This record gives sequence, structure tokens and C-alpha cells, in this order.
Amino acid sequence: MANENASLLLWLADDALILGQRLSEWCGHAAVLEEDIALSNVALDLIGQARALLTLAGQEENQERDEDQLAYFRTDRDYRNLLLLELPNGDFGDTIARQFLFDQFSMLRYEALAKQTANPEVAAIASKAIKEVRYHAAHSAKWIIRLGDGTDESKSRIQKSIDKLWEYTGEFFMDYGCAQAWTDQGVLPSLQSFEQPWLDGVSAILREATLDIPESKWMQKGGRTGYHTEHLSYLLAEMQVLPRTYPNAKW
Repeated sequence: MANENASLLLWLADDALILGQRLSEWCGHAAVLEEDIALSNVALDLIGQARALLTLAGQEENQERDEDQLAYFRTDRDYRNLLLLELPNGDFGDTIARQFLFDQFSMLRYEALAKQTANPEVAAIASKAIKEVRYHAAHSAKWIIRLGDGTDESKSRIQKSIDKLWEYTGEFFMDYGCAQAWTDQGVLPSLQSFEQPWLDGVSAILREATLDIPESKWMQKGGRTGYHTEHLSYLLAEMQVLPRTYPNAKW
């Protein structure tokens, strides 16, 4: 059971770490200073969540691996993050669309984890994280509405971003085998149970933004089982180069 718990903690940690790394690429590159700071702060929140989850995952697996070893010395096939989160940032609309779609799911997931008592350490991490994720969700939803209900160009471009990334959202709700362990323990409901609340929340914001809900039913998958796009390998190469080059370095 410990290994199953560690695997599921890595799902959560890898989601946060990979998206945090992607968002950090905007630091110094956003179109306006306020958004540069906002995206950097979201990235810091996510990396903070990843640290706590990776530490707990290391304790659960009991293989003497700490947060740094789990972050910097696993290969792409060992990562379990959602495919959506490893995709390149693209333009600002792509980044906001990705953030919006994930935030609405992440909020539901952390709210459920914060309420359970079967694993108090997970609940404590989730209780802190949900406060941050609610801010993230409000921020990305605000931008979706602003862009969708803005100019003809902003509406067209954010719609294209939503349409392009929609096929990655089905992976949010794929339970896979090990997720059943937490469901059986009462730690987390079936991921499929989040699908309708997520769709309701996303649809409400898209309607307010005068945007269309994509009709695509075909969904990408693979991240949860270690099958990733080529983009993750490049991201990890950049993220891991220093500790792999100087594995015994100390600050």
C-alpha cells in the first residue's frame, strides 16, 4: 500500500512541478510587468506544492530518496504528470488556456483531498494548496473572460487555444489502477466523479467569455503511465542539468 500511496503522491507532485517549471519560463518575458509577476508567483506556488508532495512521496516509498532526488534524478519515463502540463507555453493565450483548464480540475481535486481524514499529511498539504489554487483559478478565469469577450482577435486566438488543448483534458479523469487504492481508503473519490463538475465549471466561464465549448471527444493519454511527448525530455534536460552535472554540490 505504501508504494501505491507514493505513486499517487507523485501524480500530484509531478503535475505541480512540471507546470511550475513551464510557467517559470515566462519570468522576464511576459507582455506586462504585472502578469510577469503573477505567472512567476503561480509557478512558485506550484513548486512549493511539489516540494511538500515529493518529500511525502519519498517517505512513503522508503527508498531514501528526498525531494531533490525525486525531482532531479528520475528520467522522463518515471514522471507521471499530465501531458497537458508538459506542452510548450506557446503564446500567452495558450498558456492561459492550459492554466484555466487545469486550474478548474486541480481545484476540485485539492478540495476533495483537503476534506478527507484517511491520510492527515495529504490533507494538510491539500488544505494549504487549495488556498493557492483558488487564486490561480480566479486569475486564469479572469483572463479567459477578458480575452474571450474582448476584441475579435483576442476572441479568435483564445478560442483556438482552448480548441487545441481540449484533447488533453480527458486524462484528468482517467483513474488507472493505482488510483483505486486511494478511493478504497477514502482519500480521494474516483477521478471520473470530477468530470461533470469540471465541465460545468469550465462551461459556465466559457459562456461568460462568449466562447464555444469544443466538440472533440477524442482524448490524449499516456502521462500517468510514463508515456510522454518529446517536450518533457527537453524540459527535464534543462531543469536537471545542474544537479546531474554536480550531484554533490551544496549551496
